[in-house]
Amino acid sequence: MTAALAGILPVLPTPFAANGTIDPAALGRVTSFALGAGAAGVVFPGFASEVDNLSAEEREILLREVVRTVAGRVPVVAGASAPSAAEAIGYARQAQALGIGHVMIQAPKSVGIDGAAVAAFYREIANAVPGIEIVLQNAPAPRGSDLKPDVLLEIVRGNPAITYLKEETIPAGPAITAILKGKPAHLKGVIGGGGARYIIDEYVRGACGAMPAAEFADIHAALDRAFRSGAVETARNLYMRTLPLLLIQANLRMAFTKYVLTRRGILSNQICRAPLPAIDAVDRAEIDAWLGRIADLLAPAASLQAAE
Repeated sequence: MTAALAGILPVLPTPFAANGTIDPAALGRVTSFALGAGAAGVVFPGFASEVDNLSAEEREILLREVVRTVAGRVPVVAGASAPSAAEAIGYARQAQALGIGHVMIQAPKSVGIDGAAVAAFYREIANAVPGIEIVLQNAPAPRGSDLKPDVLLEIVRGNPAITYLKEETIPAGPAITAILKGKPAHLKGVIGGGGARYIIDEYVRGACGAMPAAEFADIHAALDRAFRSGAVETARNLYMRTLPLLLIQANLRMAFTKYVLTRRGILSNQICRAPLPAIDAVDRAEIDAWLGRIADLLAPAASLQAAE
């Protein structure tokens, strides 16, 4: 039986070596960090992994490293989004061959937003890869199709292979409420997105987990534990203390994630392939100042990896 998805499932970044090639060993270190931090699963590759800047061969090499490092201890969700159903099927089959039970797929913009067309796209994948569980990723425009809850429910009801939704349109909260109210029995849960910038609202509305970036996996795991144990005010306090940094991350994206991971001793550089805003001296000083305010929440990377 495929393990359930719940809790914090960070989207892992793609580390690059100084010469610009992928660095699987560094990805192994980030994966170990996430596990030691208490992540309930990991996601790779996703948008936060600079997936659009990876070749198919690089995706496979890196995904194999994630699976090797995880070694079955938590679920791995493989990103299988692609410009066509045929390519998505290829990535889903690759993931399944590696023992992965869940793939996350965002319908390409070329499919449009008509419910029947999007449903046909996911049905083609489900029929071609029997046994795979699909996490339908609903991203906001312009990157995603920004599908409305009624359309999503129409798609899910006709496809038992879609067992989770990742809802990250803005605002996601009302959509999560509507989806959970009308969900069919085979939909196991709705997972929040948006870099955990709205995580409390998502959890209050019934989200089963969240998929933020990886740099604060330990804090987000602590927030998740607190919320689910009934210590909601503790969870809100953790959320409040991290929110300024998450707002900076919304602008700097993977460059921020890699900067923080280098500051935490997990990565050795901040090299990105994706075209991103450059982090300048003012950015660094501001990030460092906010990191200083949450220093008590940041366990040393060495201790997290030793706990893994």
